[in-house]
Amino acid sequence: MLEIGFGTGTATSVMARAAPHEAIIAVDVHTPGVGDLLNAIHDQQLSNVRVIEGDALDFAASRLPPNSLAGIRTYFPDPWPKARHHKRRIIQTQHVNTLTPFVRPGGFWHLATDIDSYAEQMLQVFGDSDEWNGGIVERPDWRPVTKYEAVALAVPRQITDLIYVKSSS
Repeated sequence: MLEIGFGTGTATSVMARAAPHEAIIAVDVHTPGVGDLLNAIHDQQLSNVRVIEGDALDFAASRLPPNSLAGIRTYFPDPWPKARHHKRRIIQTQHVNTLTPFVRPGGFWHLATDIDSYAEQMLQVFGDSDEWNGGIVERPDWRPVTKYEAVALAVPRQITDLIYVKSSS
């Protein structure tokens, strides 16, 4: 499992405890969050999480073999709300195309956002792909509330969960 942008790692550690058989590679560029997750791994004695501080695209391209991931999780990625900054969003066609070969057929990509325009972009990007099938789903009970999600719910903003499955062809 590749988790892109884990924030403080709270949700990552909850999911790791709930599924100890699942190997998680958690990648983020935010140093304080990396430290938080490393502390949680130590304190909770989690053996199924590895942490990478850096760019997920670079990590995948240099370290992952094709078809090696059961799935990708991207929860509440930086929305870069200004239109001129949308090119910095992680979910865009070129980035999805870069990461797709690393997900095995039948694998998934689970996304969540509280920004409507980003949800629309996610729908567009995955909808344009011949390799991914899916769309908006009810929030799964097993997905922990992230720090950013809690803030969004307090405002309140609507949360959109999307799950896509990679085709087998």
